Amino acid sequence: MSDPQPSPSAPTLSIPPIHSSPTPSVLLNTGARMPLLGLGTYRLRGPDEILQAVDAALSTGYRSFDTASVYRNEADLGRALRLLLPEHGLSRADVFITSKLGPKDQGSRAREGALRSLELLDLDYIDLYLIHWPGTQGLEVGDKRNPENRAQSWAVLEELHAQGKLRAIGVSNYTPGHMKELLEGCCVTPAVIQVEFHPRLSQGEMRHLCGEKGVCFQAYSSLGTGSLLQDPLVVQIAQGYGLTTAQVLLRWAVQQGVPVLPKSSHPTRVAENGHVFDFELTAEDMERLGGMDCGQKYCWDPSQVA
Repeated sequence: MSDPQPSPSAPTLSIPPIHSSPTPSVLLNTGARMPLLGLGTYRLRGPDEILQAVDAALSTGYRSFDTASVYRNEADLGRALRLLLPEHGLSRADVFITSKLGPKDQGSRAREGALRSLELLDLDYIDLYLIHWPGTQGLEVGDKRNPENRAQSWAVLEELHAQGKLRAIGVSNYTPGHMKELLEGCCVTPAVIQVEFHPRLSQGEMRHLCGEKGVCFQAYSSLGTGSLLQDPLVVQIAQGYGLTTAQVLLRWAVQQGVPVLPKSSHPTRVAENGHVFDFELTAEDMERLGGMDCGQKYCWDPSQVA
């Protein structure tokens, strides 16, 4: 089944680059632009590994970098950007930095958690800050305090957004139910939701909701934690274009205007993953990939979180 078409209020694909970025961007409901391509830093650890990956990314044209409190690499990412931006002739305004509130800081510790991210990244502001998970560390998934903590966290993010410390705020790993709950009670509409998205998990209901409410739908785990790289159909399509399977999977998303966050510590792969804007998949191949949808999750399942 094909996904519903987004409404006119949905974030739209914007061909003009963000600042010096050579890659396309999406227009957020804040008026800011977020690059369609970003470097994910999950499981990248240590200053040397981060520095190498960020250097390769900047050289390839990445201008968006995604981290989180639970990744434990915010300080290393901040240091890498301070060192590398001048070397690439770039400034802070040329990059888009995302971080996330950890489940241990959900609720009463949200302000502390967000300000800690700012301090570790050594930034005056974060471009996008997300609630990483709908639950709270230490609580059972069905605990009725989870909704209360989410609401408290969101109120803190709204305050920091009003102060300019968080330029845009959003959520990650929310279900459509969690998102509807947030939309009913928030003062600031989330700018972004970041969820698992790939040909086997098309997230049609969430994408339709985002289209209606003007929320940018962003993908993580575009490669299905690597499981889709050897899928026979993906391999066949990639061979037809002379491309890597990762490039085909990433292109499938960005061709629909969905921002992606491929991660790798290998400079060659970082560069390969960045080359997804110089080719186009045919309508037939887009449909064939979309036909793989079976609701398969490879990452965390938030559906049981109250």
